[in-house]
Formats: sequence, C-alpha cells, structure tokens
Amino acid sequence: MNRQRLTVVMPVLNEAARIETQLARLRAIDGIDEVIVVDGGSTDGTRDAVKVDRWCQIVRARRGRGSQMNAGAMFASGDVLLFLHADVTLPSNAAALIHRALEDPSVVAGAFRTRTIAEGSTRWVRHWLWMADIRSRVARLPYGDQALFVRRHAFARAGGFPAQTLFEDFEISRRLRHIGRIATLPASVVVSGRRFLARPFFYLVAMNTMPILYRLGVPVETLSRMYGAVR
Repeated sequence: MNRQRLTVVMPVLNEAARIETQLARLRAIDGIDEVIVVDGGSTDGTRDAVKVDRWCQIVRARRGRGSQMNAGAMFASGDVLLFLHADVTLPSNAAALIHRALEDPSVVAGAFRTRTIAEGSTRWVRHWLWMADIRSRVARLPYGDQALFVRRHAFARAGGFPAQTLFEDFEISRRLRHIGRIATLPASVVVSGRRFLARPFFYLVAMNTMPILYRLGVPVETLSRMYGAVR
C-alpha cells in the first residue's frame, strides 16, 4: 500500500522571529512531503524569511486562523493535512505516528497531546500550564494547538474550518467526530507558553471559561470581543 502524502499547513502572522527555526525542524522530520505557509498579512518580514522551493510554498489569505488554514488546504497536494501553529513543535517521529494511526480506516483525524513550555515562568504558572496539558489527554475533541491532522476527504466532507474568529478548531473537531474516529497519539507536541506569559491572569480565565461559554451557545462574536483582536 502506497504511503499517503502528508502536507503541513501553517497559518502565520508576524512570526519572523521563529519561522526559519520552525521550518528547519519540519525539514528534519522524515515523511513530511510538503509545507504550505499561509500568511495573514504580516508586517515584520515573515514572508521574506520563508525559503520557497518545491517542498515549501507561501500563500496569502485573509487574516484569521480558520480562513488561513482553509486557504492552505486549497493549495495542498497531500492526502493528509496537518494543521500546525507556528509556536508548536512536532516530535521527530510525528509523520510516522500519523501514518501509523491512519492505518486504521475508521480513523479520519487525530491530534497529539501537548506539553506547554514557558521559560522563566513561576511555579503557579507552570501549574496552570500543566492543567492545560491535562486537557489534551482527556478531551475527546482536540484543539488547534494539538496539531490536528485529517484525511483530505474527511476535511472536505466536514466543510473545512468554519468562518468564525474563535473555536474554529473545536468546531471542525465536532464535525469530524460525526464522520469517523479521532485518534489521540501517544506523543506530545511542545507548545510555547508565550500567550500565557503575556497576559497570565486573562489567559487563565479565558482558558477555563470561554470553552464552557461557547458550548453553552454564547455567540462567537461576543467571545471574540472578550478575547480581543482576531488572531
């Protein structure tokens, strides 16, 4: 059986400080066939920092993580799409784990566990970040920082990411669950704690209340105003 092509789709916005390192890490992972970087209007030289070749492309899209990831999926040639945030680092055997999980035909999508790192953080901050990582181990519906991967046909059947400014990752996971099984892989991605360190109290409150409010039906527009600017 031929191995399915794997495309990484990475939405970015002003990531010049980390994009080269992130792409170098991805090049070192055996089994990643293509990377599509989707820029949402960076003003810091992010596009100039991306070396474009047959393996890596950069495209532009309307700002907003969901719309950027949908645009990247349109340009992708892979049978499997892996949606990766710029501040999330994959394990070195990520592609092998994904292909192994997809050997089960009932699996249409999957994600990794998370390990959030915040250098220079205090003990109480590390405690709350650890609590956030626990969520990735027990939740049935993965979030975007877990490096969601999905079969292309299932992504199309789910309608792609919804046109909303928050919880687009949760919403597509909910749709995918009705199509097939979502696997949680026995490995972790490393997530940067930079957002938490920037506004620790706000992020703590948002992390614990906004998912509940969304599930209770509070409009995304209202939650977006609470959260701040579109990412």
